[in-house]
Amino acid sequence: MYQLDEKIWFWGLLVIPVVVLFFLLLQFWRYKAQKKFADITLLKKLSPNRSIFKGVLKIVVLSLAFLCLAIALVNPKIGTKLETVKREGVDIVFAIDVSKSMLAEDIAPNRLEKSKQLVTQIINNLASDRIGIIAYAGRAIPQLPITTDYASAKMFLQSMNTDMLSSQGTAINEAIKLATNYFDDDEQTNRVLIIISDGEDHSEQAAAVAEEASEEGIRIFTIGVGDVKGGPIPIKKDGTVLNYKKDSQGETVITKLNEETLQNIAAEANGAYINGKNTKDVVENIREILNTMDKTEFEAKQFADFKDQFQWFLGFGIFFLFIDIFLLERKTEWLKKLNLFNENL
Repeated sequence: MYQLDEKIWFWGLLVIPVVVLFFLLLQFWRYKAQKKFADITLLKKLSPNRSIFKGVLKIVVLSLAFLCLAIALVNPKIGTKLETVKREGVDIVFAIDVSKSMLAEDIAPNRLEKSKQLVTQIINNLASDRIGIIAYAGRAIPQLPITTDYASAKMFLQSMNTDMLSSQGTAINEAIKLATNYFDDDEQTNRVLIIISDGEDHSEQAAAVAEEASEEGIRIFTIGVGDVKGGPIPIKKDGTVLNYKKDSQGETVITKLNEETLQNIAAEANGAYINGKNTKDVVENIREILNTMDKTEFEAKQFADFKDQFQWFLGFGIFFLFIDIFLLERKTEWLKKLNLFNENL
């Protein structure tokens, strides 16, 4: 486990592309100037020690130095002591719809990105609850098992996209079935499944499966993303909309938020439906719901002692600067013998 103290210093890495760009511009200017002075054959005779490799090596060393110094300023820390602690909370599984209809932009920036924002904000407001993540379209696949590692949850969340499942469609029942096997604690009575979707369900079995899940002690809450008026599904390449999805008759497909389906699923599992348009309202509703539930005690392992690691990167940064200043700029005797830059011809 690791921590990053001052993430803002990652902006310092922007120095590297600036240095590389400056080097390329300098090489271009030098080439144009030398071309005016003499042709290539004559220039090689007049300046036999000229070496592009030496310049490239200098830029590489400088870039590595800036990289190490930036990471040193960020101050990464590594957990060195793992201990078991007692916590009280609820087991929550997020089932996120990743079907193609989630690309519709009837809610900004699109339904899937809005879903990620909602789940991220909900996680940010959790205290000691355990969470898991499921992705589903035509079928459901596990993404993150039940854990208290919120940082990992956010990482998995951001990597989710509509291309991660080859079987398209929307089978909410598959997500509910997978969730029933997801909760690993037989003594945990407070089990929550939060389904984030536009409500399109091609299986028509979700309500019945939700009722079965309720009998196993799982409460299902649904969050609808999208607009009831609907919107087209864009087909993009490199961020540019090329067209919109068509049906077999060549008509543009309009996908709509189906609140009725999501309401029925929640009603069958002693839950509630929440419209996902306003992030603040969603987070507040989920917080109130969780606060009314009894918390069950469980054991969790966490890192309690973190040690600074900046000194390693600072040392490497200074080392690379030393190479750049004292070795690459000076013609030392041992470097001449290596003849790295064709200086002994």
